[in-house]
Amino acid sequence: MLFIVAGILGFITIAGLGFAFAGGDGGSAKAAKRAQMIAGGGERQASVRAKAAANTPDARRQAILKSLKEQERKQKKASLSIGARMQAAGLGENVRMFWIISGVLGVFITLIFLLLGQQALVALGAGFAAGAGLPRWVLGFLAKSRTHKFTEAFSDAIDIIVRGIKSGLPVHDCLKIIGKECPEPLAGEFRTLTENVAMGVPMDAALEKMYERMPTSELRFFAIVLAIQAKTGGNLAEALGNLSTVLRARKLMKEKIKALSAEAIASAFIIGSLPPGVVILISVTSPAYMKPMFSDPRGHLMLLAGGIWMSLGIFVMRRMINFKF
Repeated sequence: MLFIVAGILGFITIAGLGFAFAGGDGGSAKAAKRAQMIAGGGERQASVRAKAAANTPDARRQAILKSLKEQERKQKKASLSIGARMQAAGLGENVRMFWIISGVLGVFITLIFLLLGQQALVALGAGFAAGAGLPRWVLGFLAKSRTHKFTEAFSDAIDIIVRGIKSGLPVHDCLKIIGKECPEPLAGEFRTLTENVAMGVPMDAALEKMYERMPTSELRFFAIVLAIQAKTGGNLAEALGNLSTVLRARKLMKEKIKALSAEAIASAFIIGSLPPGVVILISVTSPAYMKPMFSDPRGHLMLLAGGIWMSLGIFVMRRMINFKF
């Protein structure tokens, strides 16, 4: 009897110890699971807080600044190429034709100078200047003129989009209205944009192509606003209205600076044109007095030095009165 009681007590003791150890492990496992759930909830809360922080005005401002820096690097890289200038001028992308025209013009000017009896070195210099400089100057002038027309009407185009969105129209229909109602080259660029979007090109990619054709700061701001709004949401009409206000303020500041710097620009133009004007007047009134400058090697050297110094002075004055926006 005692043996049976001792066995039962021993069994109860062993079972109690096992239950105690097993129960402790289960409790620790449950505690670990609860800790993991709490940690997971903390991670989810952290992700929610991160998303909420990304939608704050400071985060949007940082994202816009980052996009602006990237776009500025792309603009500087693209503006140096002939193809980008031809696209900005509305002449397509036929860079080979540009170089052919430049070469033909350089050869033509060289032959004219040789037929006029000038020295071969002078003729080659004039041909090189005409072939390498004149087409680039014309191309830059056309691109600048077309870009200026685009920028002048861009604020009105944004106002059309704002009014269309407020009246319930989709953004794509607002872009179509700009392509029909606005003047060129703004209308043509937006027609190309809507055609690309209609063919299935994403809006950001279509705007990127449009920016390659027309690398202006205003279009860059417009593309960034649409990209940020597509990612974070918000009132697009309000964002574009604020952008229109900023662009009009930039335009007003540009005109004000242009008016304030008009005197300096006129002074630089007069100072830069005085030496060549004096040389031309003396050559017309007293050809024998200026003849040694064009026939004597020392005169050639003096003309070369004078041209270099004049070019350096014009470059410095241009840098002093040139304001970028």
